[in-house]
Amino acid sequence: MKTMGQQRSAFALQKLKCIQDIDDKDKFASFVAGAPAAILQNGFGQAMAFWLAKAWDKKGKQFKEKDKHYVLYSFIMEWLNKRNMIDRMDPEKDPKVFVTTISNIDQAKYLAAQQETLKFLEWVKRYANAGIIGG
Repeated sequence: MKTMGQQRSAFALQKLKCIQDIDDKDKFASFVAGAPAAILQNGFGQAMAFWLAKAWDKKGKQFKEKDKHYVLYSFIMEWLNKRNMIDRMDPEKDPKVFVTTISNIDQAKYLAAQQETLKFLEWVKRYANAGIIGG
């Protein structure tokens, strides 16, 4: 049986290795390094909504899936979904469901999701800084 830290580590490593094509690949590590500070300064929901907005293509009316903001957003969304920290969430249908859901959950669940995200981001940050991006 793996510890929670090992599970976070394995998931982060798996997701980073799967990145094949991302815009600003060389800037991804520095972006991820600032992600925990963005959450702590602005709040979990606000940071997630900001990253999702940054990935929105107004002309194409869709998300830029290769955008570093979207990539990190999807990692967090997938991890919290895997951990069952957010109720009734189906991120495959629409990534906007995630921010809507976290804006409606009670404070205890919100803070637990924020803490879990910060712990998960430590692993993403470590591996990204080590240059483990892409296969």
